[in-house]
Amino acid sequence: MLVFLSPGTEKSDRLGTGFSPGATWVAAMEVEALRPGESLLFDPDRNAFPKPFSQAAKGSYRVMALLDLDHSYAYNGPGEGDLTSEVTVINDLDPANAAPISLTLTRRTPARMKIADTDNIKLVEFESPSLTAFWGRPILMHAGVVLPASYLSDSSKRFPAVYHIHGFGGTHAGAWRAGDALVQAMKEGKQAEMVHIFLDASFSTGHHVFADSVNNGPWGAALTRELIPHLEQRFRLVPQTFARFLTGHSSGGWSTLWLQVTYPDVFGGTWSTSPDPVDFRSFTGIDATAGSKDNSYRRADGSIKNLVRVNGKEIASFEQFTLQEEVIGDFGGQIASFEWVFSPRGPDGRPMKLFNRVTGEQNPAVQKAWEKYDIHLVLSRKWPVLGEKLRGKLHLFCGSVDTFHLEEAFNYLCDFLKSKGREDACEVVPDRDHGNLYKAYKTFPDGLALRIDHEMWAAYEEGQRTR
Repeated sequence: MLVFLSPGTEKSDRLGTGFSPGATWVAAMEVEALRPGESLLFDPDRNAFPKPFSQAAKGSYRVMALLDLDHSYAYNGPGEGDLTSEVTVINDLDPANAAPISLTLTRRTPARMKIADTDNIKLVEFESPSLTAFWGRPILMHAGVVLPASYLSDSSKRFPAVYHIHGFGGTHAGAWRAGDALVQAMKEGKQAEMVHIFLDASFSTGHHVFADSVNNGPWGAALTRELIPHLEQRFRLVPQTFARFLTGHSSGGWSTLWLQVTYPDVFGGTWSTSPDPVDFRSFTGIDATAGSKDNSYRRADGSIKNLVRVNGKEIASFEQFTLQEEVIGDFGGQIASFEWVFSPRGPDGRPMKLFNRVTGEQNPAVQKAWEKYDIHLVLSRKWPVLGEKLRGKLHLFCGSVDTFHLEEAFNYLCDFLKSKGREDACEVVPDRDHGNLYKAYKTFPDGLALRIDHEMWAAYEEGQRTR
């Protein structure tokens, strides 16, 4: 159960948290059973951010309750079926001396969108043998497959595949959001005719990034050994390395780069944009490499480490972002999501935390375990083998002022690639952030998405010539 408290009296339909922690206060408690018509006594001081509600200043506020039925709010906000109250305005509230406030869950959150087969967009649900064995229950992998118009009109034609991986908070539903426009662009000749496959990297623990993990299971192996062969059997895809491409943004950017580096003989190239930290010497500003004494929250001089910036202005520290996440869900959020992928399993069966949530002090044992997922470290250690396998396959983009400071790790990795003669692998786009990277720029005047499409098609044609 989540309760939100926001200053002001403006009329609003919903309240919620965002990338500016503290603008709306939030309190939470676990509810194991609640029947229709029953009441629940909720204490907004026990587990709250940024402070216990009783410490809020006197004034007028809006309040709302939300029952997160599947514990997914930390990943992508209100989900289908979640119950909410109306937003109630309370004037002249003294939070330190307030009478009980009654909130009634009367609204059910509708589905964000309908996912169903159309002529050109197909839903794939595949039960993974390896993931099912790992979890001891059926685990489905999902994908949305966007087919060019000519796929339906010419049954003899085969197509290269573009595998899209969404960012944190997303799902394979991107196929239905982007599919119609993709089909039309291919029909008009603005984009090459390829099958676009939107993978689902969402999980109860957050974004699994298609990396094999002791906590989440073998998602990378399941993709490459099970789902892709299934897709190539079901659809008319060219089952060759040179005809499998990857692209993704943010967590999807990390995922696609990880897959290309981990499975260089499976994929023919990745176009990864604004990837999550690719060098743990700057894990969003934290040196998380083995042996580092860097504090997650404070620099050596005591100044705070900022995480979120908008239009050049720092709006949230790493500590604020983390502590808000701890309230809205102890799993499924962005920071916890990294630990579910990278960390060893602790004695309690949960992944060990990289850092103490109160002090910011890092755990050396966890740092060491994270080395396996430090892409720069993996490349540097395995370059004698990977260097040639990855030649011409890495296409990495990031804005120079990324919203989450991801350009810092990006630059570290790109410096390494340049030292190996791969100057063309990276492009830092001046004055671009996490949200506007794809807008037209002098090196992609028609937008980054079209440049990526054209480069993929050129790589496919080259692969056909040299196979």
